[in-house]
Amino acid sequence: MNPNKSKSRTKEATQGISFMLPTIIIMTVFTLIPIVYALFLSFNKVSFVGESSYQFVGLKNYANAFQDERVWIAFKNTLRYVVIVVPCQTVLALLMASLLNSGIKFQNTFRTIFFLPTLTSSSALTMIFMFLFSLTGPVNNILVDFGILSEPINFINETQFALGTIMVMNIWSTVPFFMTIYLAGLQDIPKTMYEAAQVDGANAWVRLTRITVPQIAPITNYVLLMGIIGCFQLFDQAYIISGGSGGPNNATLTLSLIIYQYAFKSFDTMGYASAIAILLTIIIFVVSMLARKLNKEDVNEDGGAAS
Repeated sequence: MNPNKSKSRTKEATQGISFMLPTIIIMTVFTLIPIVYALFLSFNKVSFVGESSYQFVGLKNYANAFQDERVWIAFKNTLRYVVIVVPCQTVLALLMASLLNSGIKFQNTFRTIFFLPTLTSSSALTMIFMFLFSLTGPVNNILVDFGILSEPINFINETQFALGTIMVMNIWSTVPFFMTIYLAGLQDIPKTMYEAAQVDGANAWVRLTRITVPQIAPITNYVLLMGIIGCFQLFDQAYIISGGSGGPNNATLTLSLIIYQYAFKSFDTMGYASAIAILLTIIIFVVSMLARKLNKEDVNEDGGAAS
């Protein structure tokens, strides 16, 4: 073997490792080690009061999670949230992106305006919506003035409306982000495909369903995965609206919120909280893989989705 080539390869490998090393260190310290530590905690009864102690309990924490009524309530709330929010934000994002990519007047201005909610912090957005949906807020005033309601509704503190309010807030704040992603994908679709469809007499709906949707299938796959992961991890809005309690009557209790409660608001339940967190990770992984399998990612040259 040529010594010069060997030295060159060694130098390239050293440079590659040196460039990757900061990322590897950060991923190890802030991702890999916490995951392993959380897995370790899930098999133990942990106490951080005074001197830390670990008592191995095996699968007891996981068994208790399946028997915990509040965990099941949190799971049902979270699943309901995912089932409603993910399709709504995906469809609305695609429709808005298609509209803003159709060449309407002032489309650049509309793009900027529609993207503004994404720039608002989650905490500030939650406070704004708490005001909008309060008893004396604009939403109640408008509904009462138009005769839709006979009297104001306490959307924030009533069991049947609290989670729905969070859904509306999340859809309103996430649609612009996914709309931007769809816009980038739509601009890569050849205009000749739409022109040929128009010549054949295809209307706007046919062009959307037969050309746009199949061509952006990989982007839809990404949007669905990000939406599913984000919705299953719902925490901050539910925490702020309920003050960390998950109320009223556990209506806004989510899996992430109950993990927080058992981890930081109860004694000796850190291991139990870790077990629920591991179960949540498994749920997100399984649902994400199912969504990816159902949404065909490959696209053939004619614009149809291929398996």
